[in-house]
Amino acid sequence: MNLFKLQHMLKEFFIEDIGDNDLSSTTIFPADEAGQFSFYAKEDGIFCGTPIIETGFALLHPSIRVTMHVAEGARIAYGDKLATIAGPIQLLLSGERVVLNLVQRLCAIATMTHAATSQTAGTTTKICDTRKTTPGLRMLEKYAVRIGGGYNHRSGLYDCIMLKDNHIAFCGSITEAVTRARQAIGHTVKIEVEIETRAQLQEAIEAHADIIMFDNQTPETIREWQQLVPETIVTEASGGITLDTIASYAQSGVHYISLGFLTHSVKAFDISALVELKGALNA
Repeated sequence: MNLFKLQHMLKEFFIEDIGDNDLSSTTIFPADEAGQFSFYAKEDGIFCGTPIIETGFALLHPSIRVTMHVAEGARIAYGDKLATIAGPIQLLLSGERVVLNLVQRLCAIATMTHAATSQTAGTTTKICDTRKTTPGLRMLEKYAVRIGGGYNHRSGLYDCIMLKDNHIAFCGSITEAVTRARQAIGHTVKIEVEIETRAQLQEAIEAHADIIMFDNQTPETIREWQQLVPETIVTEASGGITLDTIASYAQSGVHYISLGFLTHSVKAFDISALVELKGALNA
């Protein structure tokens, strides 16, 4: 987690929500009145969000005290106290929604990722994410995938070459696309090729792709094609895979399974903020 980027993101989120002033809080509470509330889990899952809570409230005011009651990546259950935050009431209320929105989303992603990785037990297959993330939240969502036990695919278009069907179509062939890419990059950049047919698989192998993605294939087909791939090439399965079918794909011998649903369609994890004390810092 890049804390400099996190601080920048949170500042932008607070500016969007608070604007020039939190009218609800500043009109009924004096600036020096203090209080305390805690976040509670309303369902079972995996906790993810300590950097959001600690960094977010610290940005609002250095006097705000955060006490975490669970570890990052820990299993949590309905009713568990997650964190306690104490400080000026105005600022606690001003920051509550932004922080909770983010933590609820990250917990949901971590929980979904944990559910997915549990389906690969007994195999060497790893679960990873995709670029199907919420614009502006990619760093946080990919962080949540790691906390949930998954792995990250490329961070963006800038850290790995991935030649998909349209790249290949525009270029004319897998061989030509890989050749052009290889001539233009340094030795540290990987080239991944998406394939849909056995002929494309053979061409990608002969072009010396670093990674081959089996796109929208059945576990049976992947098991057969996997035997043709040299050990030096990493393989990945993607497309149409669900929680119910992950195990069968993992048993095919593929190295990675990339899942868009880890980030693009999770439902926010249910967390509540409950007031526990008024005047906590003045006692």
